[in-house]
Amino acid sequence: MSTSQAPGNSPKLQNAKNLYLEGIRDGRAREAVTQYTGDRYTQHSTGVRDGVEGFVEFFEPFIQRNPDRDIQIIRGFVDGQYVFIHAYQSLNGGKAKWVTTDFFDTDENDKIIEHWDVIAGFFTSPSGNTSVDGVTEITDLDKTEENKEIVRNLLRDALMEGGNPANIPNYVAEDIIEHNKDMPDGIQALIDMASKPNRALNYRRIVLCVGQGNFVATLSEANFNDGTTDQDYAQVDVFRLENGKVVEHWDNMEPVPEENVNGGKF
Repeated sequence: MSTSQAPGNSPKLQNAKNLYLEGIRDGRAREAVTQYTGDRYTQHSTGVRDGVEGFVEFFEPFIQRNPDRDIQIIRGFVDGQYVFIHAYQSLNGGKAKWVTTDFFDTDENDKIIEHWDVIAGFFTSPSGNTSVDGVTEITDLDKTEENKEIVRNLLRDALMEGGNPANIPNYVAEDIIEHNKDMPDGIQALIDMASKPNRALNYRRIVLCVGQGNFVATLSEANFNDGTTDQDYAQVDVFRLENGKVVEHWDNMEPVPEENVNGGKF
């Protein structure tokens, strides 16, 4: 388990960052994907086929369409074989702004062999928090597994179908800092959302749970049904924890496509 390693020093994390920055920001798609991926590259990103050629055929036209690419890695951490990246993209002078949440699996040589992502637009919350600002420092390396279990229990006990929102205070601080586009800071907004009799968003399954110290990120299969729209979503949540409770939260959600050019979002 990588939790004993100093944050930011992992070659796995550097390979994931380099794939992003050299391959996409710097426009060297083929060189980067060839250098930083392993014998296979299984892809779950919407519209991107598996392998080196799938990456190149998607990102070379992307690079041409977007000659001005400001890409920043805001957060990144490692948990065993897995890497998580929280990235901000501003394209063509801010004409498009995106937030990407990425999970990578790696092989014994620290090369990337599988990738999942969820991409959504950049926004500001009702309390004035953006979808990427906030604390970035990784601390409490000895609490990684404990914090991952707290997050799993929050989703299972309170937010999944059949969960009880009354359990939320067991896992979430009263003064939580919220980066969701629809919720202000404070625990009450989360309780109110989860307690609606026919709430729109329900978590169905935790696909990945990756953490290091005080940060935990989850990829979940979810469903959004507000009475007019019934859509399956890939949902990413990023949690920062202190003293056994979630004190800050970011999220990203993307519709699951009906047709895939790869194995699907999960």
